[in-house]
Amino acid sequence: MIQPPNPAATPEHTSPLNAEEALAAAAVAEADALAALTNEVTELKAKNADLADQFLRAKAEAENARRRAEDDISKARKFAVESFAESLLAVADSLEAGLGIQEATREQLREGSEATLKQLKSALERHKVLEIAPASGSKFDPHQHQAISMVPAEQEANTVVAVLQKGYLIADRVLRPALVTVAAPK
Repeated sequence: MIQPPNPAATPEHTSPLNAEEALAAAAVAEADALAALTNEVTELKAKNADLADQFLRAKAEAENARRRAEDDISKARKFAVESFAESLLAVADSLEAGLGIQEATREQLREGSEATLKQLKSALERHKVLEIAPASGSKFDPHQHQAISMVPAEQEANTVVAVLQKGYLIADRVLRPALVTVAAPK
């Protein structure tokens, strides 16, 4: 059986004061929600602007650090040899002074050459350029020595017989291997 609608339950039959109060309360709640959302949007915009500013500053700082590092590397490459070249100037001066003597005796030339060689070796050592001059009979090291030939010798096979040209290390890296002859197997 279908019942007729209750006239008291329909909005048309509610009291006008209750409807107005409900609408006013809804409007106030809506206004409060809108104000809260507006405040939240304003706060988020401010945070976004702050984060964007921080990002741009960090990006600029990283770019500046990259440029400074590139400049430092460029200067290091450009002037890396400066200290080494400066220590070789004394060697060049000694050679020029020796060549400037017109009436030098053999002993004077030899003495000057030895002094100049000593200066050169000192300059090389200061810059970690060390000689590779294996002693006769020492084991052949393919990392530091280059065998020019194998010769029969009265010593153990694969040992250095003679050094034909000294080699050099620079900071534990082979600049030039020592050229050696090696004892052949018997």
